[in-house]
Amino acid sequence: MTAHTAIAPAYQARLDARAGRLSGPTANLAPGNVQANLAILPRDLAADFLRFCQRNPKPCPVLAVSEPGDPSLPDLGMDIDIRTDIPRYRVWHDGELVAEPTDVRDIWRDDLVSFLIGCSFSFEEAMLDNGLPVRHIEQGCNVPMYRTNIATRAAGPFSGPLVVSMRPMNAADAIRAVQVTSRFPSVHGAPVHLGDPALIGIQDIYRPDYGDPVEIKPGEMPVFWACGVTPQSVVAATRPPFCITHAPGHMLVTDLINSRLAAL
Repeated sequence: MTAHTAIAPAYQARLDARAGRLSGPTANLAPGNVQANLAILPRDLAADFLRFCQRNPKPCPVLAVSEPGDPSLPDLGMDIDIRTDIPRYRVWHDGELVAEPTDVRDIWRDDLVSFLIGCSFSFEEAMLDNGLPVRHIEQGCNVPMYRTNIATRAAGPFSGPLVVSMRPMNAADAIRAVQVTSRFPSVHGAPVHLGDPALIGIQDIYRPDYGDPVEIKPGEMPVFWACGVTPQSVVAATRPPFCITHAPGHMLVTDLINSRLAAL
């Protein structure tokens, strides 16, 4: 690549994360490109976790799985190094969050398998194209995410509560959002709940478990989608000896194009 060759925005985002220049949330970064959630587990747990994802396709739509110990993901983009190319990671020991580094090369192991999971940031592009509000983008903050009382389907040692992301909108926009996001099953698809958050176990909508609270205007209702942070609630519940995830809202920006994920 010459000095005069333009670098694609998605690749630039990964290079910025790798160099430590990008350490914040990635919503609306490299518009048009698919972003992905991350869960990295030892090989002896990988088959069970893959079955967990297959049984829970709404929160955990798998985009790619690496070979053990291989940090590259050629199906998702050029020159990806999963150890460095996410702005911020989370490191878990026995289900406890122990660190949030920006680089995990120093703890990388030859038995680690990376799972890249579809992200709602992808369908937000379609929502914006349809004139629908995306409040956390408007407010320049991270999307609010909540643990619910909805159980996931267990697989091997993995089970735990569904996590949802929330975007407030009025009734007409909510109906349109169902139509728009239903076309993207590989990035969570249609909402799982509209309206009263208490019905899915959320006691205070202004105190998300992950991300930031956003304004809910008069006449709006909260609309909830299954979220790729669900594996983190599962890790906390089932306590595997070792796991690496992304920090919520801090995604891998891939070379895939959002529009190609549309089912219709």
